[in-house]
Amino acid sequence: MTIDWAALGQVFGVTLVVTVGIVGLFTVGIVGASRKPAQEGAAVAVAAPGAGARAGAVTAFALCAAAVAYGIYLIVAA
Repeated sequence: MTIDWAALGQVFGVTLVVTVGIVGLFTVGIVGASRKPAQEGAAVAVAAPGAGARAGAVTAFALCAAAVAYGIYLIVAA
């Protein structure tokens, strides 16, 4: 039995990049969902995220969900 080290290294590299990318995208979604809009001189106890931050967070979470769904598709379809 022989091991194709080049192919193994390529799989490792792609897996590492995709994993870091999805985790980073999820982090962007969390930051966008928790971002508070700037308030002028008012101390607000609870503030909802702005519309742009919320849209970015939803987009980031949707891309994460699409990546996970595609991964499940690849596993199940094979």
